[in-house]
Parts: sequence; C-alpha cells; structure tokens
Amino acid sequence: MSVSAPVVLASALARTFGTRTAVADVHLSLGAGDCLALFGPNGAGKTTLLRLVAGLLKPSAGSVQVHGVDMRRDARSRGRVGFISHHSMLYPALTVQENVAFAARLQGVADPEGAALRALAAMQVDDRAAAPVRTLSRGLQQRVSVARATVHGPDVVLLDEPYTGLDAAGAEALTEMLRAMQAAGATLVLVTHHVDEGLAVATRAAVMREGRLERVEDRPAAGFDVARYTSEYRALVRHA
Repeated sequence: MSVSAPVVLASALARTFGTRTAVADVHLSLGAGDCLALFGPNGAGKTTLLRLVAGLLKPSAGSVQVHGVDMRRDARSRGRVGFISHHSMLYPALTVQENVAFAARLQGVADPEGAALRALAAMQVDDRAAAPVRTLSRGLQQRVSVARATVHGPDVVLLDEPYTGLDAAGAEALTEMLRAMQAAGATLVLVTHHVDEGLAVATRAAVMREGRLERVEDRPAAGFDVARYTSEYRALVRHA
C-alpha cells in the first residue's frame, strides 16, 4: 500500500442510471506506482467506475479526485489520464501512425509524429505505422489503441479489458509497458477477467460485485497466490 499522498482518491463514490445502481459507496485510495487489479462479473460496475475516475461521468454521490483535482471541473487535468478500452476508438481510414499522432496533437505533445512512433514501438507495432487501421487484425488494432491512449505519457492509466484480442506477443508487450509505467511512478487501475495477468502487475486486488468493492487486499510480500485467488474469484463470480 502506498504511504504517499493519494493520486486517485474516491470517497463514497456512487453512480446511478435511473433506478439502477452501477457504482455504490466506493472508497479508494491509490498512490504513485500502485496498480489495482479489479475483477468481477459482467455488469458489476467496473467500466462505470473507470469512467468516473477519468472524469467522463458525473457521480450521483460522493467524489473522485486525481492529484487532488475533480476532473469534471478542470478538463485540462484529463491530460494526466490515459484510458484504454476494449473498444479500439480508432479511425479506420487513417494509418496507424496518423491515429496515434492525432491523439498526441490533441494532448499538446511535442513532435507528435515521433512520439507516435515511440508509443507504437513500445507495443511492437511500429512496423505497421503506414498501414490503414482498417487493414489490421483485432489484436493489432488493440495494440495501436494502447499506444494511442499512452502516447502523451499519462501518470494515471485506466485499463478496461486491455488484453482482449492480444496474442502472446502483444500481451507480453502490454505487461512490460505497464511495469515500466509503474516503475516511473504511474498509477494504474486494471480491469480484467484474467486473474493471472492482473495479479502479475497488481499492488492491490479487488473484486467488484453489484457496484461495490469486495475482497480488497494488498499484495503480500511473497506476491499473490494466483491459484488461490483464481479459485476464490471464480466462486465469488458464480454467486454474483
């Protein structure tokens, strides 16, 4: 658990859609270099929680701050956040490099073309820089999507099923990137159904059900017991 000032701080955070509660009374504090691996069944509220932290949704109750700032009230602070979705959010007609460079320009990155190539190289897809996105496989598009979301060097990275569609090489490149970000002090929230991948980079793990965080624990000194955690997680999901 980080003892530094919290980078991400949520207090009694809640979000409803009509009569449905998607996120309920979530309390969360993450510091620099922390990674929360968040597991849970479909419909548990994981994506909604990420969107609240990113400032893309307004809480129905409670608050969430990044570096002490409510990003709903300060749009410039959103540049400190990278959001990686299982949806590619790419422009199919543009080339791989054009997609990532466009994101870099929106974030005010110096030398957007060079930054795009460096981000693509980190995901081992720079050899496809000149290819239109529409010609790529689902897995390669996901690699480009990761590069697009991280090209501006965010210090808070929110990941919603980022391993979806990745082959072994892509998954390894993503894990290496996440570890490098952590080492540089970035704060991560990783939503995944793959317990082993999540626990490999996590400093904290939690299960989310019906909008609430359950089974929250910090990484033991010896590391998470992946087999035990997988068994318990599957039991929780079955009874969701």
